[in-house]
Amino acid sequence: MSGPLRIGILGAARIAPAALVRPARSVAAVTVAAVAARGSTKAEKFAAKHGIGTVHAGYGDLLADPRIDAVYNPLPNGLHAEWTLAALAAGKHVLCEKPLTANAEEARAVAEAAATAGLVVMEAFHYRYHPLLARTLELLPELGAPQHIETALCFPLPRFGDIRYDLSLAGGAMMDAGSYTVHALRTLARAEPEVTAATATLRKPGIDRLMVADYRFPGGATGRTTASLWSRHVLSLSARYTGTEGSLKIFNYLIPSLYHRLTVTRGGRTTHERVPGELTYRHQLRAFAAAVRDGGPNLTPPEDSVANMAVIDAVYRAAGLDPRGQGL
Repeated sequence: MSGPLRIGILGAARIAPAALVRPARSVAAVTVAAVAARGSTKAEKFAAKHGIGTVHAGYGDLLADPRIDAVYNPLPNGLHAEWTLAALAAGKHVLCEKPLTANAEEARAVAEAAATAGLVVMEAFHYRYHPLLARTLELLPELGAPQHIETALCFPLPRFGDIRYDLSLAGGAMMDAGSYTVHALRTLARAEPEVTAATATLRKPGIDRLMVADYRFPGGATGRTTASLWSRHVLSLSARYTGTEGSLKIFNYLIPSLYHRLTVTRGGRTTHERVPGELTYRHQLRAFAAAVRDGGPNLTPPEDSVANMAVIDAVYRAAGLDPRGQGL
């Protein structure tokens, strides 16, 4: 591959400018080369606004473009698997918004397709690529074996017509905010949890606006995740790890470049740290380009997505709901 990685966007999604278009301007290894949307007028307006040179009339046309090396998939959750699989079949690498798919079964299909094609699929848990997480994982061995871990992501989303409240598009608090909380929980535990209980508060039948879940890990450690789109938990972006030798908590693990605080307590002493780093999306985009071009590390590969979706499916079942994409 000569020149920058040429990325096409599937859909003119609201998240695309922040997650890809603007970060790409300062990442020389990539260029946003094309966009496609179901409505050509919408795609043309998006392209004109963001300086994208090529507009395709449909997603299939973009995937058929031989000048495109990779695609960014920010479509609704329920369409992630379909179009990621189509991109792989067309020979394109994929950076896909979280959650990778609607459920674990779909995630397994994507993982198998990526392995067969020998292509990169990266789930866009952008927080995982910031140096804050590397520093956190570096500290954990000093805090001893895990005893209890809690992660939370809560924010108010009063736009109840938003696709995140649409069951047919695999919506729900657990699928949106909850995918981050589960991923952060698993990352800190360095192990896979068993769901022991879950309680959902519903916005409408089948759609959770709040989900609280409890877990147990091998070795006896416990965990809890709290995910909310609309509840009394107005705003929370926290992670806490309690080990046998000390504890750690993070305020704003999600977008640490805006502001964050890492607090570590061990040996009766508490310290605070800030970890320098750029926007999480820039770190992620560089990692994606390196994984495609040089075989660099992919910290959020589809195999990890399978494990994450398996936990999310189990949470829904524990709360008395069907996993997304099932029981419709």
